[in-house]
Amino acid sequence: MTFGFASSSAASLSTSASAASASRLLEPAEWAAAGIPLLRNPREVVSGLHARHHPKPSMAVVAVLDPEERLCASASFVRRPAPADGWMFRNALLAQLRRVIPHDLRRRTPVRTAVLLYCREGEARWTEEDGAWMWGLRDACTLHGLRCGAYITLTGDGWQVLGENRGGRRPSSRSEPEPFALSEAPPLAPRTGGPVSEVLRRAAAR
Repeated sequence: MTFGFASSSAASLSTSASAASASRLLEPAEWAAAGIPLLRNPREVVSGLHARHHPKPSMAVVAVLDPEERLCASASFVRRPAPADGWMFRNALLAQLRRVIPHDLRRRTPVRTAVLLYCREGEARWTEEDGAWMWGLRDACTLHGLRCGAYITLTGDGWQVLGENRGGRRPSSRSEPEPFALSEAPPLAPRTGGPVSEVLRRAAAR
């Protein structure tokens, strides 16, 4: 009886964990209804990130864009071999964002937008793994004071902005990076005030 009770509890916990993990993903309809801002020039963004980070399968590239769609910061990392879980993806994305750019939580309305490029095997159509990345991106943006932007897959067939029906054959996960420069936003202004800021301003103007 004791063994039966333990087994039943373990099965119950496993089922609960699976259900929780399944709830931490976004279906394509939910993503489309979330009002994700459209990229004005998605191919430019994708080509620029591809040239900068050289993504290979299982690599994610998170980038922050200013209102003019210029690059403020970006980071890449390899997805760990574990079941797809939006909460784990959220934590990984948030860690990268905190490493490369200050948060915007003091703003009433987000100004900068985070986009995610994920390189993987398989077809470009939506998968549950994509749904977990979408959930993670949306939650990480909320916690970092950013707007949630586009989620882009990069496969052997090319790139695809999920939820927008926009994509292209190049770049792909198999193509070599093109000599393409993604325009960058000017560096953030120093947060200090008084004479120190004046010295920094003059040095930057030289």
